[in-house]
Amino acid sequence: MIEIVRYTPDRAAEWDAFVGQSKNATFLFYRGYMDYHSDRFTDYSLMVYKGSVLYALLPGNAEGETWWSHHGLTYGGLVMNGRCRAAMVRELFQELNSYLRMQGFKHVVYKHIPWHYCQYPAEEDLFALTNVCHADIRSRDVASVVMLSHAPAFSTLRRRGVKKAVSAGVQMREAKDFAPFWHLLEDNLWNRFHNKPVHTLAEIQLLQSRFPHHIRLFVAVCGERLLGGTLLYISGQTVKTQYISANEEGKRVGALDYLFEQLLQQYAAEGMLYFDFGTSNLADNDDLNDSLIFQKEGFGARAVCYDTYEWTL
Repeated sequence: MIEIVRYTPDRAAEWDAFVGQSKNATFLFYRGYMDYHSDRFTDYSLMVYKGSVLYALLPGNAEGETWWSHHGLTYGGLVMNGRCRAAMVRELFQELNSYLRMQGFKHVVYKHIPWHYCQYPAEEDLFALTNVCHADIRSRDVASVVMLSHAPAFSTLRRRGVKKAVSAGVQMREAKDFAPFWHLLEDNLWNRFHNKPVHTLAEIQLLQSRFPHHIRLFVAVCGERLLGGTLLYISGQTVKTQYISANEEGKRVGALDYLFEQLLQQYAAEGMLYFDFGTSNLADNDDLNDSLIFQKEGFGARAVCYDTYEWTL
């Protein structure tokens, strides 16, 4: 009853149509997003059919004998629609393991989609991971998320920053030209960590042109001076900070404190449910970056785990 087919570009329209009516996908799963960096990965995304009807999607790539939830995505588990039931998903994973073994894979690394991105309960895969795959948790990253309808108050330090920003005349704007912020971001990342953003300016401009309602840049300015900003990914009921950066003047006058106060108010008024400040784990292990998560929790954000699982076929 279940057939698993490897995705090919001629199936893009069918793939995207399923993403558009699924219960737990975000715009990151559209092929226009996934394929912008297709030269970096060997795509091994899968399409699952029940009879002749597309039942689920599994974004992924191959690396040696390991099948990965797609390296180019923050999360990338089983994409399902409302017809999916726990027993069928259990059977799906039984068939998936058999299929992957037949394709020569020996190991699976799987990134579950966090619950606050789901439009409807969608944790059928978590049951199958333990019941069928006997999977272990490979890593657990901690994101900081604000529930906008019940947001805790800002900490004293963050409120003090907002007041400084107001006194300094800081204002928020939506920016259409990404270049000034990107140069600020690149300078900060290189000077502090000798690192670069995951996306180049050209890549983020391309993605924003494809998904203008989902990718937006908001900046804090004083007069015409750019002080800082955040690039947002907007998916369903959830807003996520993809990049955050401020220059020295911006840090001194609390520009980001003001910016996030304005954004949280704006998206709460628009009926969004969650504001995700992203994860705060150290780059070389799963431990917390204490200063980073302290800042995010000061905005009223609390923990949601981004889990990655693994098992041997």
